[in-house]
Amino acid sequence: MKRILLSIIVVTLFSHLISAQAIKVELVKTEEGYSLYRDGKPYYIKGVGGKGHIDELLYLNGNSIRTWGVDEADEALRLAEENGLTVMLGLWVQHERHGFDYNDEAAVQKQLENFTKVVKKYKDHPALLLWGIGNEVDLFYSNTKVWDAIQDIAAMIHELDPNHPTSTVTAGLEKSEVELINEKAPDIDIYGINTYGDIAKVSQNLEKFGWSGAYIISEWGPNGHWEVQKTEWGAPIEQTSTEKASTYSKRYSDYIAAQRKKCIGSYAFLWGQKQETTSTWYGLFTENGNPTEPLDELYRVWQGKEPQYTAIPINKITLDKKTANESIQLKAGDAYKANIHISENKDQKLNVEWLVFPESANTKSGGDFEKGIQPILGQLRSRKDTSVTLIAPDKEGAYRLFVFITTNGKRTSYANIPFYVSPRKSTDPQSKGVQLKKRKLEVNK
Repeated sequence: MKRILLSIIVVTLFSHLISAQAIKVELVKTEEGYSLYRDGKPYYIKGVGGKGHIDELLYLNGNSIRTWGVDEADEALRLAEENGLTVMLGLWVQHERHGFDYNDEAAVQKQLENFTKVVKKYKDHPALLLWGIGNEVDLFYSNTKVWDAIQDIAAMIHELDPNHPTSTVTAGLEKSEVELINEKAPDIDIYGINTYGDIAKVSQNLEKFGWSGAYIISEWGPNGHWEVQKTEWGAPIEQTSTEKASTYSKRYSDYIAAQRKKCIGSYAFLWGQKQETTSTWYGLFTENGNPTEPLDELYRVWQGKEPQYTAIPINKITLDKKTANESIQLKAGDAYKANIHISENKDQKLNVEWLVFPESANTKSGGDFEKGIQPILGQLRSRKDTSVTLIAPDKEGAYRLFVFITTNGKRTSYANIPFYVSPRKSTDPQSKGVQLKKRKLEVNK
């Protein structure tokens, strides 16, 4: 019995030692540019920003996940190791716009010491791919000493961890940031760019601005809410999931995969769901965790074949026979018809949900937390798969009408259309919506 227990202990310890061994990752300069090698083999990053929905990532043939802070490290590394994935492990370097002072030498030193502990803890984890030192520290900043701090962190990593490259990530791409990183942070191995509508310019601008090394597209996806047309009252007009799917496909094929000489891969954003301008703008999943239409295109570009299940495309959404770019103005209490135009749906079971939301009044910058908003109930009538009657809310203000279409319970497509409600005047004729409300009140009496 003692021999059996001893054998179990030895096997357990041996297994732990094996799992704790670092897998060497190298950035190799080639005749054409750069390649990432992991365990001696070429490794091209097909990654996502976020750590959940692992089964879906494996289905898509993705191979890496990105985190932003160490609070996610244990779970992300565990999930990655269990599923043959890797992690771009983020070190959340504090932002000046959040109140951090890079003239405070003691605070900067404390941050470095905290990251030193983190690096010692995780440097030998077999799922670790590379270090992400800071995310968008250049957003609304003025103190360039932040790049000195990033250099100190990168130099510390190179001293403690010979097995993994370093990177830092900027918000888009500016000449001044490239020059500052070249000058102040020579221990950064890989440049990370978060980019959306400007992704087409990244490769040529990096060269023009003076970065000759390897890079990754560390965030990419649909057009950003700051890059799109707005209504007359300032509401940004969101792409439909079908438009986003086309965007993901083109951006990956033309501006990521086509730049493999120096671009060593990418992380699609966002691998999850969050409220940012709307509840659907960046998330690749719905609030209840359902995969959305753009994932069909990620499957195609990563797998090179057609997916078994696909979302139904939405060709157009209209309200009162108008599209979003016509700045739709409605009268409180009036009834209006909304329509979606979808592709053929033979032999497909559709679950269609229509919802009305007030326009978010809690928008932030740089992906900072935004509180979710609740739908307004009781405003919709005559719901059908491709149409609904909207009774404009009584309260003046900006709103959005959303539609979600889940096909065969597998994939969700969606669209929303912003509208503005103006108060009714006493001289306005009664509408069908007002009559419906009066009838309801009489029945309730």
